[in-house]
Amino acid sequence: MQNTTHRYYKVFKPYGVVSQFTTNDKHAKNKTFLGALGDFPKGTMAIGRLDEPSEGLLLLTTNGAYSYHVNNSGVEKQYYAQVDGIITVSEILKLQEGVRITSDNKPYLTRPCIVTLLTSPPTLPKRAKKIRDERHGPTSWISITITQGKFRQVRKMTSAVGFPTLRLVRVRIGEHTIGTLKPAEVAQIEVVY
Repeated sequence: MQNTTHRYYKVFKPYGVVSQFTTNDKHAKNKTFLGALGDFPKGTMAIGRLDEPSEGLLLLTTNGAYSYHVNNSGVEKQYYAQVDGIITVSEILKLQEGVRITSDNKPYLTRPCIVTLLTSPPTLPKRAKKIRDERHGPTSWISITITQGKFRQVRKMTSAVGFPTLRLVRVRIGEHTIGTLKPAEVAQIEVVY
């Protein structure tokens, strides 16, 4: 009898890692892919993606139905974003209400979301590549929770209100959090689905 038990993992995707296992792009041969982070069963896939410069929580599974559920049923995804400049209440309200971005070369209005100013930087591991130092101007941190996931959505949203994202770390997907994982660490998790 074939074993149909699915596996679920959470990974702290480090800066510079591509959120897929393989590619046909011959120019990507010098890149690091998810397979370098662990020995995963055949058929393991990333649930959604984080772009190369983004870090943080990525869920992996062998269950395509669960992947579809997370990506298409309004599951919350929370990020910490370090933005260029001191973001104002006015811009935070704009982000909360929804802003116009471009997705698939078409204008798109983001859904209302939860955005809060973090009064101090979150406790995160140092990034492999330095962001910049104080002499280039001040930065601020926000927490942003969305229920959709367009390509580079959070980065496009903060840029749309004049505060480009310098560092982006996903810390939660639904009930799953980054917890105490360090960059490149993998943990098997239980999922009730």
